[in-house]
Amino acid sequence: MKEKGFNKQKLLTIIGAVLCVILIPILVINVTLIVKSFVNQDEVPSVGGYLPLFVLTDSMYPEIESGDLIICQTIDPSEIKVGDVISFFDPEGNGTSVVTHKVIEILNDNGTLSFRTQGTNNNTPDALPVPAENLVGIYRSRIPGAGSVAMFLQTVPGLIVCIVLPIGIFVAYEVIRRRKFDKEKQEDTKALLAELEALRAQQAHAQQAAANQAKAAETPVETPEETPEETPAESPEDNTPAE
Repeated sequence: MKEKGFNKQKLLTIIGAVLCVILIPILVINVTLIVKSFVNQDEVPSVGGYLPLFVLTDSMYPEIESGDLIICQTIDPSEIKVGDVISFFDPEGNGTSVVTHKVIEILNDNGTLSFRTQGTNNNTPDALPVPAENLVGIYRSRIPGAGSVAMFLQTVPGLIVCIVLPIGIFVAYEVIRRRKFDKEKQEDTKALLAELEALRAQQAHAQQAAANQAKAAETPVETPEETPEETPAESPEDNTPAE
């Protein structure tokens, strides 16, 4: 029963450690992205040259769907080729909205590089070419359906509910579990010491009993001395000669 409880605690500890390994990097990345988004509001925040972006439309369906989380990598505009999927600041937007479309043509007007783009689910190309300076990055991979979750994680309630709270619960559980384990260990130690003391007392009692028996065996038993029998004295009548 005790071994079963120990195995359960060990399993929970392993699960908690794995969750920490997964959640702590996510927490660090999200905090980094949030800080960068406030410091450089004109740039898309990145970590190590990689940018997580959330897809809000189905313009690239079925390759990319609404609600997906896509990973883009920063790249030099001169390395872009026809057929690449790129993310860029929309020339028709407000300067902050980012679009992810496929490059269908590369334009070079007297050394000024730009890209003609189109969503694979759109019937026509985008109205304006994308200037090279509007390039955010090149599409590398996606995580289906993770965009909504990631967007929630970048909010303060999302960080608290999905990351900070689970980590806090795990840490609190570990503290309680450790205290309980230390208490049980102390109780086991006290019980062991009491058992050893009882064994010592029992051993001392046995040694004392053996010593008493040995002492009793060495003491000689005194026997009473025999007194000699007295010869009865002859009476004077017996010495009278017979007539």
